[in-house]
Amino acid sequence: MRAVIIGATGAVGKVLVRQLLCDERYQFVEIFVRNPWDIQHPKLICHVVDFEEMDKWYHLIEGDVAFSCLGTTKKQAGGKANQWHIDYDYVIQFAKYCKAQSVQTFVLVSSKGADYRSKVFYLYLKGRIEQAIAQLHFNRTIIIRPSSLIRPNSSRTGEKLGVKILTFFNRLGMFRSYRPVAVSKVADCIRNDAVKPVAYTLIVIENDEI
Repeated sequence: MRAVIIGATGAVGKVLVRQLLCDERYQFVEIFVRNPWDIQHPKLICHVVDFEEMDKWYHLIEGDVAFSCLGTTKKQAGGKANQWHIDYDYVIQFAKYCKAQSVQTFVLVSSKGADYRSKVFYLYLKGRIEQAIAQLHFNRTIIIRPSSLIRPNSSRTGEKLGVKILTFFNRLGMFRSYRPVAVSKVADCIRNDAVKPVAYTLIVIENDEI
């Protein structure tokens, strides 16, 4: 199995790459990143690219399964328009090129509550991404919807506070479907599901299934 990844430097992506490199079912792991990767491994192929010029490097995409772990926040992106450009435009363009390059399975890391009908911008954005990916009709599409992520050594104050609040309510038996989930569990789930011999062409993994 050959894996292709964008978003390899993100919270889920970093863990996923390390897991794939240790997984004998994957013969090579190809990542597309903006800056040089800090790990060297015989199975790892690292391409430093400009996502604004995807048409110049899409021919390098070669794999059986593609993982999209790419995503940013409105604050990091500098506004809704830039967040949409990174989260939607980059991911959908990459997915289209994966389809053109005969990648069979596409795995998308989305979000709990993603819905293209939502009035909440972030959930609407994620829902539109899911919708567009599904319409590409890969042989198999896997969408995972984690809730708040538990990241090792996270510097995001708001995120850490949110995890603590949700964990408190979970202990009281409330908001169980929104329980925080470790990035390692998300990565482990999609890594294994990508190689399962199932007949379904579209698989949606909700937070409580991770």
